[in-house]
Amino acid sequence: MAKYGEAATRNVESAMRRRKKGTLKSGSGQTVKSRKQAIAIALNEARGKGAKVPRKAAGARARVSKKR
Repeated sequence: MAKYGEAATRNVESAMRRRKKGTLKSGSGQTVKSRKQAIAIALNEARGKGAKVPRKAAGARARVSKKR
């Protein structure tokens, strides 16, 4: 069984192209240079669109909720 759906894969491919082109921005508006950050942004966008993406890791959820 596939972990990620086809829509999520397309979203990641698109984000990687935007990163290479220099148009992918993070939440703060800065240009994304990190490959890992680009993938994280793409999966988050795909998750928001309802694509098949596994839930975030428990440690990542805890860190995000503590940031205030």
